[in-house]
Amino acid sequence: MPVKIRLARHGRKRYAYYHIVVADSRSPRDGKFIERIGSYNPNTNPATINLNFDKALTWLDKGAQPTDTARAILSYKGVMMKKHLMEGVKKGAFDEAEAEKRFNAWLAEKEGKIQAKKDQLAGAKADANKERLEQESKINAERAEALAAKKAELAAEAEAAAKAAAAEAAGEEVAEEGAEEAPEAPAAE
Repeated sequence: MPVKIRLARHGRKRYAYYHIVVADSRSPRDGKFIERIGSYNPNTNPATINLNFDKALTWLDKGAQPTDTARAILSYKGVMMKKHLMEGVKKGAFDEAEAEKRFNAWLAEKEGKIQAKKDQLAGAKADANKERLEQESKINAERAEALAAKKAELAAEAEAAAKAAAAEAAGEEVAEEGAEEAPEAPAAE
């Protein structure tokens, strides 16, 4: 029975996540499997991979063949590197302590790269938020300035109307006083 390490699709349409499974190569993609050894979620940035390292290594040693995508995931997590180093130990190229030292050095470098990417993404997000906030504050300042100008214009118009009304009222009083005095003058003659 040829055994494969492959992905089984789960999730809704256009938002898939995958289980990493060990299955008979003749079984359907999402069908019967021997053992689930992890999960893969490509919807996050960077992709989330949960993998039982020891089980994956055990199945590779037993002869399970990973598919291309599963091989990439196993390589990303270091399972393929560990398998390669263990084969070097079996052949006598170096001892197990040296293999462990090399693997730990590779793992530290890999984690550094992953953390650098996470920091870059967080920095880019922070910069985008800062730029958006600056643009919003600029737009708010322009709106406040326009509103203040409009209020000043309305206040000036109201003041001019009040002055005109006061002048008109004063003009009517003068006209009324003049009208009252004018009839008296001809009566006095």
